[in-house]
Amino acid sequence: QVQLVESGGGLVQPGGSLRLSCALSESIFGFNVVAWYRQVPGNQRQLVASRQRFGSPKYSDSVQGRFTISRDNAKNTVDLQMNSLKPGDTGVYYCNAERMMPSGSSLNYWGQGTQVTVSS
Repeated sequence: QVQLVESGGGLVQPGGSLRLSCALSESIFGFNVVAWYRQVPGNQRQLVASRQRFGSPKYSDSVQGRFTISRDNAKNTVDLQMNSLKPGDTGVYYCNAERMMPSGSSLNYWGQGTQVTVSS
């Protein structure tokens, strides 16, 4: 079974930085998309950053220029470097990996989530 394990969350002051890491139990090349989502109470899980197997990273408008998603293919990890953090960045961050099936359907795998709190 595919497993995603997230780490790196915590409490940070505005303007600070955090680096989240997602460890995948299988090769990153087995997934067509890897991504990070954020969820806050009362809201749906929102896409923060994503990257296809081939292509450039994509970011939500709110994090553009501050967050960076990266892959380490050798370690099978997907990291999210978060700089210049704002209180609005607070939430539970989830790692996601999508596997496209030949039929066109996709299988989505999720991590357990890691809490990020930006507060003074």
